[in-house]
Amino acid sequence: MDLELENKIAIVTGASRGIGKAIARELAVCGSDVVVCARNAEDLELTAREVSEETGRQVVPITADTTSTPQVESMVAQAAQRFGKIDILVNNAAAPGGIARGPLETISDDDMLDDLNTKVVGYLRCARAVAPHMIQNGWGRIINIGGLSARNSSGSNVSAGVRNSGLVNLTKYLAQELGPSGITVNLIHPGATRTERSGPAYEEQARREGITVEQVEARVAANNATKRIVDASELAYVVAFFASPRSIAISGEAIAAGGGAGTAVHH
Repeated sequence: MDLELENKIAIVTGASRGIGKAIARELAVCGSDVVVCARNAEDLELTAREVSEETGRQVVPITADTTSTPQVESMVAQAAQRFGKIDILVNNAAAPGGIARGPLETISDDDMLDDLNTKVVGYLRCARAVAPHMIQNGWGRIINIGGLSARNSSGSNVSAGVRNSGLVNLTKYLAQELGPSGITVNLIHPGATRTERSGPAYEEQARREGITVEQVEARVAANNATKRIVDASELAYVVAFFASPRSIAISGEAIAAGGGAGTAVHH
């Protein structure tokens, strides 16, 4: 199926590695030009060069911290000036897994606020900055990357669940607010996802516990209906669909993309 993404202009935050990098690559493979955004300029420039050389599309790195409104506004302005429009925003910038962890008495207010500032307010900043460009064009797609902790207790990691649950309501709000202008907004909840970080992490865990990497991976995948770990590239396929004009029937929804993780039923 042609996703009709040829010559669309996308912004992907948190795109220097991992899920964000895989999403940027897939959108470029589908024919979009992509602005990749992250805080680390060196990693970001390497990603942009790699993806551009592989896909033949324009991949432009713009360093920005999404906890800063001026930096977000500057990044979006630079993207719009470079390409003349913005069609797609993928909000992905966040500390993996959240940082406010541990027993209640040890949880830091600052850690909790930093997590929310990055993954909830940061997503709002980016959506607010791109909205005028999409409204002017009468079309747009915003895809928020959340996490399955929104649907399941994450144990000692309180901020992961709080921030991802907050994104459910933010996504619905944005969908209602922007829908009349031809803009859809959806939320994708990844579960355990294989990225370039996974291999070394699983190897270290296997060494520490005296088991094989295969055993570690089987444990990670045990709660998935498919009994396999979703690869970042496979998650990116889901994002590409939501970024497509073909996804017009879906807006304001939260979709799990964790390989069937968990047993909860959601109506």
